[in-house]
This record gives sequence, C-alpha cells and structure tokens, in this order.
Amino acid sequence: MKKEEILRAIENKYSELGVSTEAMLEGLLWSKPITYWDYIQTDALLGLQIPRTTEPDEMVFIMYHQVNELLFKMILWEIDQVAKSIEIAAEKFSKHLTRISRYFDMLCSSFLVMAEGMDVEQYLKFRNTLTPASGFQSAQYRKVEFASTELINLIDSRFRDQFNENLSFQKAYDHLYWQAAGKNYSTGQKTTLLKLFEKKYMGEFIDFMKDYRGCNLSEKFKQLPKETQKDKGLINAMRHYDYTVNVKWVMAHYNAAGKYLGGDETALEATGGSNWRKYLHPKYQRRIFFPYLWSQEELKSWGTF
Repeated sequence: MKKEEILRAIENKYSELGVSTEAMLEGLLWSKPITYWDYIQTDALLGLQIPRTTEPDEMVFIMYHQVNELLFKMILWEIDQVAKSIEIAAEKFSKHLTRISRYFDMLCSSFLVMAEGMDVEQYLKFRNTLTPASGFQSAQYRKVEFASTELINLIDSRFRDQFNENLSFQKAYDHLYWQAAGKNYSTGQKTTLLKLFEKKYMGEFIDFMKDYRGCNLSEKFKQLPKETQKDKGLINAMRHYDYTVNVKWVMAHYNAAGKYLGGDETALEATGGSNWRKYLHPKYQRRIFFPYLWSQEELKSWGTF
C-alpha cells in the first residue's frame, strides 16, 4: 500500500474506535522500540521456576510441566477456532485438528525428558515434597477434555450406563473418570488432592462445561452437513486427535511414571495418592472423544492397539 492509503486506513480505523488519529500518531513519537525480551516477557518467564528442594533435577521437572501448560494453552486456543466458529468448512476443521494433534505429538515425545532426563534417585527424594500436588490438577488439561467431547464420554466407565447425554453438569462432574484418582465411591470420601482441586476450580469447570455444550469438537462435527462428515481427511484428523490424546499421550505418561514409581507389584502411589496404574491406563479409563468414528473391534480393544 502507498503511504497515503496507509494513513487513510489508519485514520478510518481509529475514527471507528473514537480515537483521535493525531493523538495516536503523536503517541508513536514517545513509544519505545519493541524488543524480543519485552515481547516474549523473557525475564518474567525465566523467573517462574522455584524449586522446593536442593535436588538439581527438580528444575527439569518444574520446567517440563510449565512447557506442558503452555502447550495446553495453545491447544485450547486452536479448539476455540473451531468451537466458536458459526460455520466451519471441513478444510478449516481439519487444519486446526492437525495443529492440535501436532502439539500433542510434541507432548507425547517430550516424555523422554521425564523418562530419561531425571535421575530416579533424585526424583524419589524431591517427589515427596510435592505431596499432595499432582499433574492430575492441571485445570487446562481438564478443559481440553471438556472442549473436545460430550460429557457422557468423560464419565467413569463403571457408571456411564447409568446416565444419558442430558445429565446435569453437577452430576457429570461428580462422576468424571478422573474423580477415581481422588475419591472413594463406596464411601464418598475425597482425598486432599481432590478437595483442593475442587475448591479452586469446580465452579470454573462447570461454567466451562456449560460454555462448550453444543460447540465442543464432537458436537461441531455432528453439526456439519452429512456429506462433509464423510470427508476422509477430516475423519482421519479426528481419529488421529482422539488416539493421540487418549492412548498415545496417556501411555507416554504411564510408561514414564512406571520408570520412577515401579512395576505392578511394587508400584509407589502417585503424589496425589491414586492407584495410578489403573487410573492412567486407557483400557481402564475408556475415554474416547469420538466413539462413533471407531469400529466395534477398535472400541473393544481400546488402549491395547
């Protein structure tokens, strides 16, 4: 664009905002040039790692989980590009799903940082200072689940047949699959892990569930024209996302935990106190975002293929 066209476009933009073009341009005279460290907020970011012990590998543990949270934020950002669109074409749907899957591919491969990047001896020392905190308490990861599928698909598989898709938000919350990591269903007793998590996030979670009812990824797919739902590229993207999140990512976590917490007979409890081998393994969770895109045989052997 020519200078005159640029100035005219700027004037129109700020006129619509009710801002004087002269005031905006004058402000540019006093503004500082932007730098990489200001834009990325490098100093703030690098000051967020605060170990609780003297074990060096605790720093690896902290930074690894902070990177995870940044990736979860990127995933939620991409989901919103689909969920909040009034109309969406198969190509755009697939594009954002592919981006999301790429982020989860990074998360899966990054578990090598956990599996190979920390000394077992150091981990077993500093982990006890983290009790009762747990990766279970990642609110963003829970939101990824809520934004991906109908609540019925997140209900503990032991109770799923007792409900239908019209269950209340509170009832759904009380029976989500991950409640099993912090709740004794026979007594109703909750661990400190779960109590603290609910105190901070339960209200926010229920509001989030309400916000995504009718526009989560699964429901957005079902709202597409029938012909569009048959698009092979889109179906492959949906299946890849589902399998990556609910099998590959979970198993990467499971296998990394196994290195540090031991085998079936000798396994230590997770810092939150859960039986992590049953809680984590997808064959027990039976969490599937898009069950209608998998064959009966695939559903039957979920988590083992």
